[in-house]
Amino acid sequence: MKTSVIIPVKTFHRSKTRLHLSEEKTKELCRLLLEEVIKTISETKIIDKTIVVTDEDGVSDIIKKYDCEKISDKDETSVNNAVGLAEEYLLENEFTHSIVLPLDVPFFYPEDLENLLQFSSEKSVLIVPSRHFDGTNALLRTPINSMTPRYDEGSFSFQIESAKNDDIKISIGLIHRLMLDIDSMEDLDFVLKQNIKPEFCKKIQRIIE
Repeated sequence: MKTSVIIPVKTFHRSKTRLHLSEEKTKELCRLLLEEVIKTISETKIIDKTIVVTDEDGVSDIIKKYDCEKISDKDETSVNNAVGLAEEYLLENEFTHSIVLPLDVPFFYPEDLENLLQFSSEKSVLIVPSRHFDGTNALLRTPINSMTPRYDEGSFSFQIESAKNDDIKISIGLIHRLMLDIDSMEDLDFVLKQNIKPEFCKKIQRIIE
């Protein structure tokens, strides 16, 4: 088994617009979220490589610090396209499993990814939805091109439809900490009240105050 995590990252000035933060605070928050996600992945010993697909120059130090692979996404046309760019690298380097994670799911622990991978099987897809079941917070594919992702259509149900069309075994993983994301101020209030990773939550609070 050779496993990767793909993290598509929009340039920060185009990210998290629903939070209505200043450009400076948005950049600071995005950097914080991304580094926490990558740090947690790095503590998950069964992940062989983290791939960041981005045109954001302000993350080069984080990528270098955690020995990630950076793939340039100059056009930033869609999450689907970003995942496709990473797939080319994965196929060339003979990866067998891939997990797509957004940068705004920083509350998981290494064992959550380990539990996710425990349920992978040949020619299968495992989807972790957002807590509102209106998005895909983690997508595990075996093999890495076993289905065509459909991120930009607004619901994890489109991922299920795509997997069905490709005759892929589908599982849904209700992993609480992976289902927590930050798309709106309502989400932000909710996750801070959960107080998972208390020190990390304090860092978020300092940024948004």
